[in-house]
Amino acid sequence: MRAIRAVSILAVLVLLAANASMLVPEGNAYQPYLTWAALGLGGVLLILLLALRLPKGAPAQAALPPVSPADQASAEIVSFLATLQDKGRLVDFLMDEINAYDDAQVGAAARAVHAGCQAALFEHFSIRPVREEAEGSVVRIEPGYPADEYRLLGRISGSAPFMGTLVHHG
Repeated sequence: MRAIRAVSILAVLVLLAANASMLVPEGNAYQPYLTWAALGLGGVLLILLLALRLPKGAPAQAALPPVSPADQASAEIVSFLATLQDKGRLVDFLMDEINAYDDAQVGAAARAVHAGCQAALFEHFSIRPVREEAEGSVVRIEPGYPADEYRLLGRISGSAPFMGTLVHHG
């Protein structure tokens, strides 16, 4: 660390000398030589400084600490929200006070936000219905159904199979 500090101080002094050599009157025969010598020495010291800064075999960037699953999930949520903002200006739309605008203006803005956010969804997800039946039809949920894909409403008791009315196909 001391070597880096010493080389840094020398580099600054050489650069000051280069600047000072520019103050030498142009008629002086040594002026160009002084300038180039000071700049060359400054360049050599700068290269030496960079070489001393990274030990041999050391990575150029320090390893990042491990990220917890909760932090990773939060980062992914923020990243996707940024995508919705970038493509559809969703955050701007939600944060704006829309009561000041008439319905036609809000509708026009909503169409633009809708189109952009829909494009972002299709870019990142493959969205398909959970059920193919029409909404309002009677459906049967078999044992072993993926519980994270269904939201059962009403009085649910016992175990599957369940019978009910499809409210939304998902």
